[in-house]
Amino acid sequence: MRTLFPAAALLLASCGLAWAAEAFERTAIYLEQNIQDEDAEIKFDVVGGNAGLATLQVVAPDGRTVVTFRAPDSKLGLRHFTLESPEPKNDGRLQVDFPAGNYKFLASTVSGAKLEGQAVLSHKFPLPTAFVHPLPDQKNVPISGMQVRWSAVKDLAGYIVVLEQEKTGREIRANLSAGATGFAVPDGFLLPGTTYKLAIGTVSKEGNRSFVE
Repeated sequence: MRTLFPAAALLLASCGLAWAAEAFERTAIYLEQNIQDEDAEIKFDVVGGNAGLATLQVVAPDGRTVVTFRAPDSKLGLRHFTLESPEPKNDGRLQVDFPAGNYKFLASTVSGAKLEGQAVLSHKFPLPTAFVHPLPDQKNVPISGMQVRWSAVKDLAGYIVVLEQEKTGREIRANLSAGATGFAVPDGFLLPGTTYKLAIGTVSKEGNRSFVE
């Protein structure tokens, strides 16, 4: 019995390791609001790893399944998911449908491996910034050496700067550190006689974003 017990324990441990779930490469859930439009949306960002996923399920803190994906006839599956809700007015409906707390992510790969992960959703938005240059609706800005500047906001994880020309789809998107208060637009991006949309987002340490446009 003395020699069999360690062997049995080793066998049980090996079985436990064989059935242990793997980790996702990334699981994130966060809220994003637009100050001008007074709307908000929720976003999921999930990366399974090198293998494609055959199934994905996200369970809210209250036990409801808020995301279900299946690819039963795919040989490769899907690896990266970016999911966005509609953008209702930021009147609390989004927060009711997606309560704050811990969300569980469960998946299986096309080879049958199991993945488990989690992410925490907060309902607290970061304070927005304000434009220093250019000002809203400002015209005749320089197309070379253009500097975007904004006011500093405390207790952030970072800023997001988005500059786009909506008709052509040309876009610059930059993720900057919490200490940044300016961004140099690369020469050659801006064209004369053209209207652009500029958005600056503050990113909280919980991942939520507040954008001004």
